[in-house]
Amino acid sequence: MGDKAGNPYDMDGSSFDADRYLQKLLKECSLKQIMDTEAGIVRQTQTLHSDMQTLVYENYNKFISATDTIRKMKTDFKSMETEMNLLMANMNSITEFSEKITDTLQETRSQLTRLSGKHQLLKKLQFLSSLPAKLKTLIEEENYQQAVQEYSHAQKVLQQYGQQPSFQGIQEDCIKILDELKDRLKGEFRQTGKSAQSLTEIGELLLQLGERPSTLAKEMLECASKRLHEQIVVLQDQTDRDMIEFIDLGIEGFLKDLTLVISSYNDMFLSKHLEQEADDFEQTARVDLNAFVNSNVDEYLALVQDRAELEIGHGDSQIILRGLDRLHRRMTAMRTLCRSLDMSKSGIDIIVNAAQQLCQTHMRSLKDHFADSLSSVRLALVSANTTTPSGSSTSSATQSGGGQGSASGSTTPGTAGLRELISNLYISTIEKVKGLMQDLLIFLQPEWSFNLKGDPKGIQCIEGIRENLLVAFLRHFCATVNGYGNVNSTAPPTLLLVLSKVCLEMDRAGVHSLTSLVDELYNLDAERSGSLVHESELCTEMRDSAQLLLDSYVRLQGLHLSQMLRKSVETRDWLNCLEPRSVRAVMKRVVEEISAIELVLGELYDSSVAPHGGSRTTASSDSSRKTHFSIAASKQSQFRSTWSTYTPQAQLDSSFVSNIHRLFSEKIEIFAPVEFSKVSIITGIIKICLKTLLECVRLRTFSRYGFQQIQVDAHYLQMNLWRFASDENLIHVLLDEILGSAVVRCLEPILMEPNAVEIICDRN
Repeated sequence: MGDKAGNPYDMDGSSFDADRYLQKLLKECSLKQIMDTEAGIVRQTQTLHSDMQTLVYENYNKFISATDTIRKMKTDFKSMETEMNLLMANMNSITEFSEKITDTLQETRSQLTRLSGKHQLLKKLQFLSSLPAKLKTLIEEENYQQAVQEYSHAQKVLQQYGQQPSFQGIQEDCIKILDELKDRLKGEFRQTGKSAQSLTEIGELLLQLGERPSTLAKEMLECASKRLHEQIVVLQDQTDRDMIEFIDLGIEGFLKDLTLVISSYNDMFLSKHLEQEADDFEQTARVDLNAFVNSNVDEYLALVQDRAELEIGHGDSQIILRGLDRLHRRMTAMRTLCRSLDMSKSGIDIIVNAAQQLCQTHMRSLKDHFADSLSSVRLALVSANTTTPSGSSTSSATQSGGGQGSASGSTTPGTAGLRELISNLYISTIEKVKGLMQDLLIFLQPEWSFNLKGDPKGIQCIEGIRENLLVAFLRHFCATVNGYGNVNSTAPPTLLLVLSKVCLEMDRAGVHSLTSLVDELYNLDAERSGSLVHESELCTEMRDSAQLLLDSYVRLQGLHLSQMLRKSVETRDWLNCLEPRSVRAVMKRVVEEISAIELVLGELYDSSVAPHGGSRTTASSDSSRKTHFSIAASKQSQFRSTWSTYTPQAQLDSSFVSNIHRLFSEKIEIFAPVEFSKVSIITGIIKICLKTLLECVRLRTFSRYGFQQIQVDAHYLQMNLWRFASDENLIHVLLDEILGSAVVRCLEPILMEPNAVEIICDRN
């Protein structure tokens, strides 16, 4: 700032030097720049002159206007001074006249005051004399409130002068008329059909007439209870209205009257100090009011709850909740109005009950849907079995070296049909559960006045939706399918296979998708909650059910094949058999049935690897050609030295050797749980079949040719069954036991030549 003020080249500064500025300009600038600078300075000079002229003109006008205003003010003040002097003279004159009038009317004023007092007294006397007749007229006109007001105005005068003879008669007449009025009011007070407004007005009049508050309070609550009960009876008949109209009727009728009774009761008995009552009257009256409110509210809410239960599951849930929301708003307003009361129930109780009721309805719907789905699956399986003629299975083509046999199952629908049944049952169940769980979200919409998440009962209700609907249905699912897996169940094996696969899908993905969806929709944390069932527990139950059903499937299929083997052994005369020329038909049938089962399982389960192991061991290249004679070739000398002589002691020795061999061999669990793989399942079925055949052989006695027939059958089974089992040695061990038992039970245990056995089996 200081530099600018001392700059000689600044035109706006006080130290500007025109000569120096011109010399500098001539030295540093060209002719064109000098001419431009000159033009700029000329323009600025003209603008400055114009601004100065405008400023002078405006100030000149202001000075002229101020001069005119001052001149006008001088003139106005002169006229105002004249008027003020005139006003002062008038006020002095008025004051003098007022003083004269006051002195003149002083005596007359005292007389007027006395006359006015006497006039008022005469009016009161006239009112008292006409009071009895006026009271009768008002009572006949049923204008009770006006009659009580008229008597209340005259009550102090009568109490003060009632002992005088002239007023005593008037007081007695008034008391008699008021007694009649009390009796009439009490009669109307006890009448049924009176509204809460009428009861309140009558109660106020009775209190003004000196009625005892304690007695009147009890009578008021009794009469109000009768009136409210009548309204509930009327609401019970409103069955043709929807939920919103029903709630509106209750709000405008029952709750409105109840609120009016509570407010009037508070004004008449609780907010006033009644000297004629005991000190504990207020407490007693409050207890009576609490009991009155709770009993009537409970009765009304029970009616609403019954109506909601009737509507839930049949009507529109949106309409039902909209009506219950209106009720909740009104109940909340009542609680705000009656803060001193202890209302045991509120609208949230009905809403929680409605949610539980809808949850139960959805649970029944889920059970029915699941039952219908199971019926559809069974019907589809029956239809598939009907369309497949019995005995249409083709013989398995067995080639040298263990070729794969093909057979169409006579008791099993196509694998594509099974996959479709499994997929339909799984998807329909999952989608049904998801739809119903999302339907219950209507209780958590932000538009409602109630907030279930902010209320302890509401939180329990939300958790109950998860536990009582989702978890309960999943456990019902397990219990239902477990019923098909019981020993006494008559379910077809294919149904058990379908249900087992569905349970596996539920364990793999279904349970997780449902629980995660519900936890996300309802903002639940099942991981940290101690009261909610964890997902892993449900998955375990599903897997246990799948295991039970699969074990039952293996048991039923094994028993079905075992029955054929048992009949074939028991119905044959093994002592009079001819020399074997072919494999028995039952053995071919068993192989065909197992091939058909493998065909079905191959599409549903992994053919080689189970979830927990169970892979099939690789068979030796000559397995299909190995005979059971060659298996026991190392024991040929024992057969010849011991079994060929056939003495009791020799039989004992051979049994002893067989038992010793069995003692040191690995124990085979026949009914052990199978794994979820094709190989493990078929191995379980084969173990049951061969164990049955073993036990049947032990109970029969064989001739030479009967024993050789068992040898041929065993070799045929070994040729065809090794490729199905998880362990080839297991088949060998069981067939060895069968052949060994046949040796023990044979009268002449002579084995057929291995080449002959192979020729017979190859020909078949």
